[in-house]
Amino acid sequence: MYYVYILSRINYRKSYVGCTDNIDRRLKEHNTGKMFFTKRYLPWGIIYFEEFQTLPEARKRESYYKTGAGRRELKRLFENL
Repeated sequence: MYYVYILSRINYRKSYVGCTDNIDRRLKEHNTGKMFFTKRYLPWGIIYFEEFQTLPEARKRESYYKTGAGRRELKRLFENL
């Protein structure tokens, strides 16, 4: 299984979109400061994720969330928190 996940740091109104095969490990990596962007806004929490059978499917969805239309969808997700 592969996952596309969205992390949020509400106090800073920041989000991060990523892709992984181990969502728990990846969240720990973000929250221990191993990643350049996310270490500035600790701590992070997963607000949304999707499961995919293959890595190419997951990467395609991750890429979508990084487009203008995908960002608008994320904005609506933020508004509902």
